[in-house]
Amino acid sequence: QVQLVESGGGLVQPGGSLRLSCAASGFTFSNYVMSWYRQAPGKERELVASITNSGGTTNYATSVKGRFTISRDNAKNTVYLQMNSLKPEDTAVYYCKANWFLVEYWGQGTQVTVSS
Repeated sequence: QVQLVESGGGLVQPGGSLRLSCAASGFTFSNYVMSWYRQAPGKERELVASITNSGGTTNYATSVKGRFTISRDNAKNTVYLQMNSLKPEDTAVYYCKANWFLVEYWGQGTQVTVSS
C-alpha cells in the first residue's frame, strides 16, 4: 500500500522556520522524483520545489528560492522541505508528490500558517 505522510506543519511567526517531512512507503522511493506543492485558500495548487531521484538536482519556485531547501534521504524514504524566513504569503496546505514517468502519488497535506 502506497503512503506519503507529511508532518511538521504548524503555526509560525513571520521570519520563523519550519521543517516539513514526507515519509514514503509502498514503492521504490529512490526511483521517484519528489516534489513539494502548496495550495492556499482560493488559489490553485503550485509547485514549490522538486528534487531528482538521486538528489543531484533541485528546482524551486521563484517565490521561495533562497528561503526554502528541499532534500531527501533515500535510506529513510523521506523527503524534507526546510523553510526559513517564512512570510504570511507562505500560508498554505503543503503536499508532497512522488512521480516516476506517468505514475504519481500524493500525500494528504500538512497545514502551514504564518501569522503574528
